[in-house]
Amino acid sequence: MAKILKKDEYEAKRNEILSAAQKFVYTKGYEKMSIQDILNELGISKGTFFHYFKSKQAMLDALVERFMDQGEEQIIPIVKDESLPAIEKLKKYFTAAGNWKVKQKDYLISLMRVWYSDDNAIIRQKITNHSTERISPLLSSIVSQGIQEGTFKPSFPDQAGGVALSLIQSLWDRLSLMIISDEQNSESIEEIKNILAAYTDSIEKVLGIPESTLKIINDEIINQWFNFK
Repeated sequence: MAKILKKDEYEAKRNEILSAAQKFVYTKGYEKMSIQDILNELGISKGTFFHYFKSKQAMLDALVERFMDQGEEQIIPIVKDESLPAIEKLKKYFTAAGNWKVKQKDYLISLMRVWYSDDNAIIRQKITNHSTERISPLLSSIVSQGIQEGTFKPSFPDQAGGVALSLIQSLWDRLSLMIISDEQNSESIEEIKNILAAYTDSIEKVLGIPESTLKIINDEIINQWFNFK
């Protein structure tokens, strides 16, 4: 009879498998990584692996989900900080998100290469929807605070947070595809700046905040992602 694990034991083993998978995503890349690599690393059987994940793709979904959990952890303390006005919360949100992602640059690029393939279109949309359900209320909370403070004047208060998040997600998708593209050249930085300016302008208008208030991604982080000097 199979051993019945307690919830904390189950989660510990599951995270151990995910951490091993993340290591191989870093060192070999997702496509070259095999389930056998993980089995060898942890000294477990295929049966044990498939007890936690039905497939390699399911494991990728779990890696992305864990990544989202970690990202959310960067945002919640900012949203709950009662000492910060709404505008500062929004600025800190973008700064924290940018710094956190760039610290995991190599890992993220490895995920991007498989995540943005046509085969993952449906799963990608599911994750986007799930992310919206989790992050939109946090942004909406900032918007509500800004309205009370008189610094946010959105035309559609109830929808502003969700629409702003959709724009942020769209921006990240566009930049991600450019990051993994093999067609980067000396003109790319200008295109990126124009894209950032357009999205920033749109987000500011949706939130009803003054022009040039936000800096969604600073130049230093853009340079690190695209290796511009």
